[in-house]
Amino acid sequence: MTQLHKRFTDGQVRVLLNGHCQGLLARAEIQEMLGIGKTRFFALLKEYQQDPEAFSVAYERHTPGRLSADVESEIEQELLREKEIVENKDLPISGYNYSALRDRLKKKGIKVSVTTIIDRAKRLDCYKPRKKRKAHDREVLTASIGALIQHDSSLHLWSPFAQEKWVLITSIDDFSRMLLFADFLPKETTWAHIQAAQALMQAYGMPLRYYVDSLRVFRFVQGRDSIWRKHVLQTDDVDTQWGKMMHVLGVDVTYALSPQAKGKVERPYQWLQDRIVRTCALESISAMEDVRSVLKDEVDRYNNHQVHSTTKEIPAIRFRRAKRDGNSLFRPFSLPKPYTSPKDVFCLRETRVVNGYRRISLFNHTIEVPNVELHEEVEIHMVPDTAKQVMEIRIWWLAKMVHSVALPLEGFRVHL
Repeated sequence: MTQLHKRFTDGQVRVLLNGHCQGLLARAEIQEMLGIGKTRFFALLKEYQQDPEAFSVAYERHTPGRLSADVESEIEQELLREKEIVENKDLPISGYNYSALRDRLKKKGIKVSVTTIIDRAKRLDCYKPRKKRKAHDREVLTASIGALIQHDSSLHLWSPFAQEKWVLITSIDDFSRMLLFADFLPKETTWAHIQAAQALMQAYGMPLRYYVDSLRVFRFVQGRDSIWRKHVLQTDDVDTQWGKMMHVLGVDVTYALSPQAKGKVERPYQWLQDRIVRTCALESISAMEDVRSVLKDEVDRYNNHQVHSTTKEIPAIRFRRAKRDGNSLFRPFSLPKPYTSPKDVFCLRETRVVNGYRRISLFNHTIEVPNVELHEEVEIHMVPDTAKQVMEIRIWWLAKMVHSVALPLEGFRVHL
C-alpha cells in the first residue's frame, strides 16, 4: 500500500480526525479508511490535537543515525540514577518510569524515544516488566465541562527528604480530565478545601456538581461523627462547613461511598505521586515551595502536553474546545444575595443567640453585638487570615452585616 501522504491530502485527514474528536467517527472507521494501524492512528491524533492548523501528513525522511557518545552517556547516567532509587527500599518507588526519564532528558535538550531508553535499560539491567493492571471503569461520566468536578486530597511524604507529610488537594473536570486546581498544604483542614473551591470557582466559574468522598470535611456520618450529636440525626441531616458553602452557592455534592468509586477520584494521585517523589529523590528536593515547582511542571505537562488515556485528547485542548463550543455547565461566578463580599461565601459558619447583655460567646471569646435585638439568632462568618494571624469575625442579622471584629487566630486553630 502506498504511503499515507500520497493517498490523502492534509485537509482530508484533518477532517477525519476532527470528526473523531467531535464523536462523529469511530477510531476503527478512520483506521479502515486510511489503511493504518492503531499506533499510527494515535500518533496522527496526538499531532493533530497539539496544533490542528499546522497538522500535516507530508513525509519527511529522517535518517536515524547513531546516538552520539555524549547522548549514550546521559541515557546511561539517568538509568543508573533511576536504578538507585528503584532499589532503595526506603522510597515508595517500585518500578522504572521510562516516560519520566525521557522527559528529564528532553529538558537537557536530548530527544530520544521511550523505546530507545527501554533498549538501553535492558542492556544495563535497569528493566522491570510492568505488572498487569486490574481492569477498571475509565469512562467519562459527563458530556460537558463543569458537569462534575472530582475533588480529593492525598496525605503523603511527597519528598523522601522532607521532615513531614503534606496534603495535596486537587480538583479535576470529569469531561476534559483537566486539572483545575492542585496545591500542597501542611495539613488537611476544612478551610484548605474551602480555599481550593474558591480558587477554582473564581477562575473557571461555578460547576454543576462536586464529587467527593465521605471524609469528615465533606460529610457528617452517623456513628462516626455523632458523639456530641443527637442520635436522631441521620447522615444527610447535618451540614458540614463544606456543605453549607456549597448550598449557599447552589452547587450539588455527590459522595463516593465505596472504595471502588473512590478509586476513580484517587487515580490521578498514582502518576502524580510517582513523578513527584521520583523527581524529589533524584534532585534532593525537600522544601515545600520547591516541591510546588515540581507539581506545577507536572500539572502543565498533564494538562497541556499529554494525551489522556481515557479521552484520547490533551485535557486543555478538550476543555478549551468545549468552552468555545458552548458545551459548558460552568456558571459565571457571582455572589448570592445578600452578600457583597466573597468573605461571606467562602467562610466558616456558626450561629449564636444574643444574650441579655447583647453579647455572644464564640469559642471562649465574648463579643459584643450592637444593633441586634436581645435573644435573636445571628449568623457568624469566620475568615482566617494566616498571614496576619487573625480571624475576621463578620456577624449577620436579618440579611445585613451588623458587626465585624478581628481576633487572634491561635484560639480558633482547633476549629479550622
